[in-house]
Amino acid sequence: MATSASPVAVERTQLDNYLDRVRDLGPLIDDSADEIEQGRRLPLKLRQGLYDAGLFRLLLEKRFNGAEVCPHDFSRIIEEVAKHDASTAWCLCQANGCAMTASFLDTPVANKIWGDDPQGVLAWGPGKSIAKREGDGFRVNADCAFASGGRHATWIGTHSTVVDENDEPVLNEKGGKTIRTMLIPASEIEWEDIWNVVGLRGTASDGYHIKDLYVPYEHTVHRDDAKECRTDSPLYLFRQTNLYASGFSGVAIGIAQSMLDAFAELTLKKTPRMQKSTLSQNAVVQSEFARASIRLDAARCFLRAELDDIWAAVLSTGELTVEQRMRIRLATTHGIHEAKGAADTIYDAAGATAIFASGPYERRFRDLHTVTQQMQGRRAHYETVGAFMLGNPPDLSSV
Repeated sequence: MATSASPVAVERTQLDNYLDRVRDLGPLIDDSADEIEQGRRLPLKLRQGLYDAGLFRLLLEKRFNGAEVCPHDFSRIIEEVAKHDASTAWCLCQANGCAMTASFLDTPVANKIWGDDPQGVLAWGPGKSIAKREGDGFRVNADCAFASGGRHATWIGTHSTVVDENDEPVLNEKGGKTIRTMLIPASEIEWEDIWNVVGLRGTASDGYHIKDLYVPYEHTVHRDDAKECRTDSPLYLFRQTNLYASGFSGVAIGIAQSMLDAFAELTLKKTPRMQKSTLSQNAVVQSEFARASIRLDAARCFLRAELDDIWAAVLSTGELTVEQRMRIRLATTHGIHEAKGAADTIYDAAGATAIFASGPYERRFRDLHTVTQQMQGRRAHYETVGAFMLGNPPDLSSV
């Protein structure tokens, strides 16, 4: 006599919990989209929801009240956010990468920035930055830009070239310039509104200036320097660039996925002018949709498989190799550009429907094309990885 099988209890993972939190916040993110776009900021109500869900602390070490999620899970969570809004996902990715700095700081300083402040967020951007030695710290002057999420950050960083009393660069043990990241309360920063751009408008990636500001040594760090790392957690063997790339690739994939989902619904409703059947009955549309779907799925699977494989290897060996860093760069760059390709196919197939700002395509199209223009989306990364694969000395500047 046949009997019905009893359901098997499946233990929920940390990833499941965070994906649920994003889905619970989804309606709020969706409702905030216009305000994000017009105000070029993440509104306070949304930020509070993100703080409460712990989404600014995914890569923060546990001893500072962080989650310490693995690279694969981080990319997936950011992708889920990006399905709702790219600027929100971008700000979260940037802040989380910056939060890895906590593991390279003295504990009291890291607690001051993150552990003791549930809304603690660090942001920074590239630019010209000089730190002159003075007493037990540095006198800093900087002109920087592209500080994504900086307008709601509590602390701001600047990557400074260290100089001596004669303004000569202080050389490191390899004979190069010494670069230290200065961490400064956001209240000490002078902002410049420069972020009038095509896409990712809500990231408020503005410029900022620092003038003759004293920064104590304990508020500085050499990012990704193993000698300064204060934890043996394997996550912090990964460089911040590796996690930025993993997250920003997730942003691109999430944007593209939301466009595919919206188009699938559109095909059931739209009958193009001078045609007799809906888009869903059009053979060309069917083919293009299938090709775009598999293009995106393949890029996603490649990215996740690489992150899983590399994470397992790091757990086993206790090191992250140059070859693994190159693999991350290849998979993440591929993910960004394959997402763009899939989204472009969908944008074309949607016809005139895609051009209206009130629809689900126009903003996402602009956001995704902005992602590809950022450093993480450079096609030059293919050359970097290809050169290494063909036996040339590795260029480690972007991996």
